[in-house]
Amino acid sequence: MEDYRIVADEISADVEAGRLRPGDRLPPQRRFARERGIANSTAARVYGELVRRGVVVGEVGRGTFVRAGRPPLETALAEPGGATVDLELNFAVLPEQSALVGKALEPLLRDDVLTAALRPGSVTGSKQARDAVAGLFAKDGWAPEILFAGSGREAIAAAIAAFVPMGERLAVEAITYPVVKALAGRLGVQLVPVETDDRGLIPEALEATSVRALYVQPTLHNPLGSTMDEARRVELAETVRRMDIPVIEDGIYTFLRPEIAPFATYAPERTVFTDSMSKRLAPGLTTGFLAVPAEWTERLAAAVRSGGWVAPRFAVEAATRWITGGTLETVERAKRLDAAERQRITAARLAGFTLRADPAAYHCWWELPEHWRAETFVAAAARRGIAVTPAAAFAVVPGHAPNAVRLAVSSPPLETLGAALDVLAGLASGRPEDAGVD
Repeated sequence: MEDYRIVADEISADVEAGRLRPGDRLPPQRRFARERGIANSTAARVYGELVRRGVVVGEVGRGTFVRAGRPPLETALAEPGGATVDLELNFAVLPEQSALVGKALEPLLRDDVLTAALRPGSVTGSKQARDAVAGLFAKDGWAPEILFAGSGREAIAAAIAAFVPMGERLAVEAITYPVVKALAGRLGVQLVPVETDDRGLIPEALEATSVRALYVQPTLHNPLGSTMDEARRVELAETVRRMDIPVIEDGIYTFLRPEIAPFATYAPERTVFTDSMSKRLAPGLTTGFLAVPAEWTERLAAAVRSGGWVAPRFAVEAATRWITGGTLETVERAKRLDAAERQRITAARLAGFTLRADPAAYHCWWELPEHWRAETFVAAAARRGIAVTPAAAFAVVPGHAPNAVRLAVSSPPLETLGAALDVLAGLASGRPEDAGVD
């Protein structure tokens, strides 16, 4: 019997040589097996190997297609590339905010203050720092302990490491933040996808799993843009109590919807809330926060320290000054207005298409027209200098990605954003063969 890896090598070579192009559809597995004279089980292993290598991607109900460019997880984690318009990475830096941020740092540059700020950092920070961050999250009597990490990603990593031993299982939404997929791989944790609907993660689907913890994005989910309503949050809180599992809440976009209380306020005794300065202020300012129940403080602190994820003291001191001096509040207010304007532009330029977006979000989920496939559309957009992210980057189970892309609309100037969306709208209205990618 022909080894499945040899067959996978042959298909990969066809892709590299251009005999198979981005967007080309592979035959159904049974037909592929007949054509190759191999067993159906071997064909399944070939397709699985091609997905693992990032050569192909499966789309639910549509088939298996040659993918465009980098494997989807690498795409989602990549540094800014050469695209003229970047709608992949979601970091907003407003023109006026640098002066505000710099002015707030002036007292920190005095010799005596700077000397203290350059000493080794601590996961607990100073009382002033803890009080400042706690003030950001103060809602409905929720009064968690505050810990500091180098970034929001490191805060999430520490929470996973604290509650999910190597080899054990972590529940996540079936479409989730790609960094969590990467963190789970490095920590030896198995992800268990949980079904969602327009209201967020479905508690009944979670209760059908056997897991050690849950990672969830209840507010402005990335990439779907959905926000869990109050009734669903109450139901989820009751579910995790029955299951007796901890919850890791990713609150990175909650500042855009400040009127909504975090899920942690519904289950404060078993929720670790994670956030950072990267979206609130700027991508280069990554100080991460963990808001934790008092009884878990040492457990989480130990995880941060053992992972080497302690925030530098200077970063914590800077964050404290931005919070207490009003800089952060000013920038956040401006970003909420900016995000709303960008969503208005996006809705107008992509009118008539199927978008899922919150009016307050910096991203949207575009369910593509039937005649387009996500990978083909990404390739066609890239040829026009526009980078977007395919759904496969967010799917926990390879081959189970919807036919959609995420648009991150925070970075380009407004005029550039509008022009790029016009190009994408024109592209989606046409046929792949007309775009030169089919």
